[in-house]
Amino acid sequence: MFDSVTIVGVGLISGSFSLALKEKGMVRNVIGVSRTEQSIQKALELGLIDETLPLEEAVLKSDLIYVAIPVDVTVPVVRKVLDIINDRQIVADAGSTKHSLCSALADHPMRRRFVATHPMWGTEYSGPEAAVKDAFRGRTCVICEKQKSDPDAVEAMEKVYRRLGMEIAYMDADSHDMHAAYVSHISHITSFALANTVLEKEKEEDAIFELAGGGFESTVRLAKSNPSMWLPVFMQNRENVLDVLNEHIAQLRKFKSCLEKENYDYLRELMENANKIKRILK
Repeated sequence: MFDSVTIVGVGLISGSFSLALKEKGMVRNVIGVSRTEQSIQKALELGLIDETLPLEEAVLKSDLIYVAIPVDVTVPVVRKVLDIINDRQIVADAGSTKHSLCSALADHPMRRRFVATHPMWGTEYSGPEAAVKDAFRGRTCVICEKQKSDPDAVEAMEKVYRRLGMEIAYMDADSHDMHAAYVSHISHITSFALANTVLEKEKEEDAIFELAGGGFESTVRLAKSNPSMWLPVFMQNRENVLDVLNEHIAQLRKFKSCLEKENYDYLRELMENANKIKRILK
């Protein structure tokens, strides 16, 4: 499908994306662009990329430029890429926030060659060694502001994600950021906070390791996520994250009040209401 693809950032998402393209026979050559030589060398060793070039040279050589870097540096990088490309090239990102990026690119003359995408998948790990085969299968990819991109560019990215086994959803940038705050961003804040709670209260590291069961481990695993990636997300999506955080705190207060007042009937009611999530997440 593509003669050459450039991935800007050679980490979890872009590395997994490259692996999938290669496995599906959708690309002949993958070029890696990264600020760190160590990441580039690891990506080459793992076969995530076939070569590395400076950004401008890589862009000029590629059919698709896929940007998967922290959201605070995505705007200037995508803008720079759009300054270079021609009418036949496609640019797409994989960022967890969309309002800031789409607003910043709104008036760019090559905005129509950009497709704002967010494959809703990730792990707590980062770097090229975190890349996973068949990572996106069964997940959803959100495409934002579809109407502002050229139809052929959107169609190409739809085909890519569907070949990777993803469902496609369409949203405006603001709706995406609101929903992402509720189903993704709050999970990370909660995990960071829970890890800090345990680290503060349980001073014996051996006890944490020995006694922590599967429930704790699955709940707190996101606390291992890279702060360099998540701090910019929280900053860019601050209002939506505050909204969901306020609701989460209100829910925690209900549980706290039940225990303080020994109101166990209401406590059961709260838990039974939470069980309704089984209808959605099976």
